[in-house]
Amino acid sequence: MATFGGGEAAGAVDSASTGQAFYTSAPPAIDAHYPACSDNNMNTHRSVAVIGAGPAGLMAAEVLAAQGVQVDVYERMPSVGRKLLMAGRGGLNITHTEPRDAFRARYREARGALEPMLNAFGAEALREWVHGLGIATFVGTSGRVFPHEMKAAPLLRAWLHRLREAGVKIHVRHRWRGWDGEGLLAFDTPQGKRARAYDAVLLALGGGSWPQLGSDGAWVELLEARGVDVDALRPANSGFDVDWSEHFRTRFGGNPVKSVVATVRDAAGVRHQRHGELVVTATGIEGGVVYGLSASLREAIEQNGAATLELDLAPGWELTRLIDELSRPRGSRSLSSHVQSRTGLKGVKMGLLREVLAAEEVAQPERLAAAIKALPLRLVRPRPLAEAISSAGGVRLDALDERLMLRAMPGVFCAGEMLDWEAPTGGYLLTACFATGRAAGQGVLDWLSSGDLGAAFK
Repeated sequence: MATFGGGEAAGAVDSASTGQAFYTSAPPAIDAHYPACSDNNMNTHRSVAVIGAGPAGLMAAEVLAAQGVQVDVYERMPSVGRKLLMAGRGGLNITHTEPRDAFRARYREARGALEPMLNAFGAEALREWVHGLGIATFVGTSGRVFPHEMKAAPLLRAWLHRLREAGVKIHVRHRWRGWDGEGLLAFDTPQGKRARAYDAVLLALGGGSWPQLGSDGAWVELLEARGVDVDALRPANSGFDVDWSEHFRTRFGGNPVKSVVATVRDAAGVRHQRHGELVVTATGIEGGVVYGLSASLREAIEQNGAATLELDLAPGWELTRLIDELSRPRGSRSLSSHVQSRTGLKGVKMGLLREVLAAEEVAQPERLAAAIKALPLRLVRPRPLAEAISSAGGVRLDALDERLMLRAMPGVFCAGEMLDWEAPTGGYLLTACFATGRAAGQGVLDWLSSGDLGAAFK
């Protein structure tokens, strides 16, 4: 999910005025991904509010509707799934095919809590679910999984059709305001303030990144006021600020730095490394290798006030070979011409070397070669949360029971990015959103069947 914003993609699925979907073809009927409930007739008398119409919320709604629950989905934006749609503009990365253990490790400290949900509905199940919507997928060279058409709109269109066929009602332009004095869910709607009672509530409100798409983090204060433990929302998969000189910022801002290996050491001294490219911005750096290391970089800044990212600007070159090449006589050529002729480095890479090294160091073959293989960039802060691809922080996982129900609020469940987990881009974010949405939906079913309903939601 690289860049986001409003636009035509969202309108292609839902009318901004009504929220009603239109379709070019009818997708398959709802499939059998969900375990049968012991008393489906009982569920027809139950009602659940799902607040937030992103992947986690819609998946939870599907699980509930499949078992006969009356489901109302509330979304504050004029249409649903806006972040999903914008992600699809650059090619919707649904999930990843890497080995299971490596996949699970992407979730870092949250792995233990998320693993049962990923085991129940992980990459393979998600891909099968997408196929059940009539959407073909393929695996890219990097192991990432994409829809055949690359875009999110056909998938979302088919999904919304199936949800409405199952009886799910979607209410757009409804902003949730918490609970009123009688314990009813309170909403601001185009028709004014409204309050509704439900048997259970499932929150899938996202984090705080790209708030113009619907996830503004306003729910944090509402839950904290009711005793729910929430870790502060922080940027994840974000760019970082570097104190560039005015000369470097002006000359190289916007330039990609291709084929680098980036390395950072975390608080425990463990090296984390990514191979790819980044982009120099007017304020610092961003791009794939930066996003992949953003958690470790952010934590280093939080602990030490700054983080050091080492860049290997010449992957595949041995240090000794670089020293030999740079030590050759350069005659009347400029230093930049000499470095380019002997190593191929030029443009922004040469600019980075001059930005970090003193002039006398650039002129020393041994020092220059060492910097080419491990150029230290000092990162001073992550970019603001509103610019990040995703969020870290959120509802603490130990504030939830095994059904993803809030311990402090029986009958209230949480799913998706509003939970305290993070993962790099590459399909891991979407996979966990789907998996937690499915798990929370099943958790609601289990709670409803237990008969232990909270009075505030009766």
